[in-house]
Amino acid sequence: MPRVLLPPSKELTSFTWRDLRCRRPSTTTLTEADSLMTQPGVISVLPEHRYELHTTRTPLFLGLDETTADLFPETGSYSDVVVGVLDTGVWPESKSYSDDGFGPIPSTWKGICEVGTNFTASLCNRKLIGARFFARGYEATSGPIDESKESRSPRDDDGHGTHTSSTAAGSVVEGANLLGFASGTARGMAPRARVAVYKVCWNGGCFSSDILAAIDKAIDDNVNVMSMSLGGGVSDYYRDGVAIGAFSAMERGILVSCSAGNAGPGTSTLANVAPWITTVGAGTLDRDFPALAILGNGKNFTGVSLYKGDALPDKLLPFIYAGNASNATNGNLCMTGTLIPEKVKGKIVMCDRGVNARVQKGAVVKAAGGAGMILANTAANGEELVADAHLLPATTVGEKAGDIIRHYVTTDPNPTASVLILGTVVGVKPSPVVAAFSSRGPNSITPNILKPDLIAPGVNILAAWTGAEGPTGLAPDTRRVQFNIISGTSMSCPHVSGLAALLKAVHPEWSPAAIRSALMTTSYNTYQDGKPLLDIATGKPSTPFDHGAGHVSPTTAINPGLIYDLTTEDYLDFLCALNYSSSQIRSISKRNVTCDPSKTYSVADLNYPSFAVNVDDAGAYKYTRTVTSVGGAGTYSVKVTSETTGVKISVEPAVLNFKEANEKKSYTVTFTVDSKASGSNSFGSIEWSDGKHVVASPVAISWT
Repeated sequence: MPRVLLPPSKELTSFTWRDLRCRRPSTTTLTEADSLMTQPGVISVLPEHRYELHTTRTPLFLGLDETTADLFPETGSYSDVVVGVLDTGVWPESKSYSDDGFGPIPSTWKGICEVGTNFTASLCNRKLIGARFFARGYEATSGPIDESKESRSPRDDDGHGTHTSSTAAGSVVEGANLLGFASGTARGMAPRARVAVYKVCWNGGCFSSDILAAIDKAIDDNVNVMSMSLGGGVSDYYRDGVAIGAFSAMERGILVSCSAGNAGPGTSTLANVAPWITTVGAGTLDRDFPALAILGNGKNFTGVSLYKGDALPDKLLPFIYAGNASNATNGNLCMTGTLIPEKVKGKIVMCDRGVNARVQKGAVVKAAGGAGMILANTAANGEELVADAHLLPATTVGEKAGDIIRHYVTTDPNPTASVLILGTVVGVKPSPVVAAFSSRGPNSITPNILKPDLIAPGVNILAAWTGAEGPTGLAPDTRRVQFNIISGTSMSCPHVSGLAALLKAVHPEWSPAAIRSALMTTSYNTYQDGKPLLDIATGKPSTPFDHGAGHVSPTTAINPGLIYDLTTEDYLDFLCALNYSSSQIRSISKRNVTCDPSKTYSVADLNYPSFAVNVDDAGAYKYTRTVTSVGGAGTYSVKVTSETTGVKISVEPAVLNFKEANEKKSYTVTFTVDSKASGSNSFGSIEWSDGKHVVASPVAISWT
């Protein structure tokens, strides 16, 4: 069926829904676009939308070591699972796509290895079983791809796609490291799963028509899990290309995992919030890369760095604040061309974080003749430290240290400093903590659906890299590496995608909702000492608006006890509860749906593994849930916790008795609000336990 998408230029470009192959770009007016809605087979007319990419210790950190190998089969159903990754493509020569030990490609696979610039069909193998690229939407909007700068093929010239796909399902690679940092054995979350890549992102962004085309083709190819570390502005589901495509994937039994976005720590900054998408935020690992900022007044401050190169002289060097070495009003940010070489040559330069890339600031200092850099966080990033492979000796410090260092460099008559790189350390505590950049709830589209769903490792993640770019991605960076360390919810998303592939192998009959439920209800939100997970942006306990259900725990997700399942019909009822029109629902579901006027639809009754209560007045708010026993017979009792006395949470019944596997039981939760507390939030949990399993659901209560 044809779907028509409207580019930002307000001129029409036409695509077909099944493969979205572009017919010739036209100059159709908005009036003519409206007339297309009357044509047979046209579902909707939507504007073209531009999406952005959301940017080896993790298996051990997640408990996936040798002692748990028997939980996940190494052959058979495991190696039949295919993870489809929509991103910037793949660097097929990476060892992370080695097919050593792999059997024949699954007979269910229908995909191909598409030929293009610098890419031949022979580059695919029994591990990397599919590779396609989608550029028609991008080219219709932005013009032909400049093949002198990027490959019009599945080849990844950027690095992001290689990093995400190898994180999800990369093969085992011994001796992996970045410039000597984080040395060890690299492996994806599902190293025996197959990989299929769909290149939808180019230098100019990722366009909705290309994303839709890739989703549609991935469905036809028979992927089992779909991973998308990209996102754009938040809009209603019937206007969101990712949400529309993910609905079709969900109907075919494909779990779709998406990054939550990197717009934290502000509230309501989430992307990809449709309830049929698994939305993943980011946390830290227990590994760090310390680097000292040494000051002439005898004080030292620990930051982070991945710099590898000539060390600074074994002495303190003159130190200057970038804001005092520039003719620009924003000179403290070390923007390109703003530093005065005569003032910074041979000195350590202090720059403030913000606006331009962290590694670019170092390149600016180096180009101006600076010897090193101390990069200071501001209030926007707090104490969050993200390591970078800088081009000169540099360290990034937190906001508190930055304030002290800035005071020293701007008040001392002869400030001096140096930078000392210390390498790799593990066992950092507390960990994980919620990353400051990780986007936060509440859900701005549907406040009664709690998002993100959960968090996973997304800070300083080592994974495979392109051979076309240096680790910084900057033009002056001529270094080439096989692995890179980068951060973002782009990195946390493929962790969950790979873990979903593991669960799919063990439980092939489980729906996408069942897999997400298992991952959510077994997540943890406290440390081993019982204290709550922290939010690095505030230094205080994180909340379900930050971490969702908690941090993923794959070894417990394999046997969750109970699951919250959902069908396509449940999601259609959800759309009716949103009061979407028939045409709006058809835009998402590609079918004619008429909501029953005699039926009462409620968003609160969507069988989701979490609870978000949006209070607009005192009174009772009721939510209904149904759980399915996947742990056999057993009696589950409920435990309710709540942070506030202003809201009473009651569950009926308080005991669920299951006599056999796959039996279903329903319960009702009533949130009784005594008084309205405008502008405040409170949190809690609802846990079912049979003594062996703990099935936990987070509760978030907010007042409008």
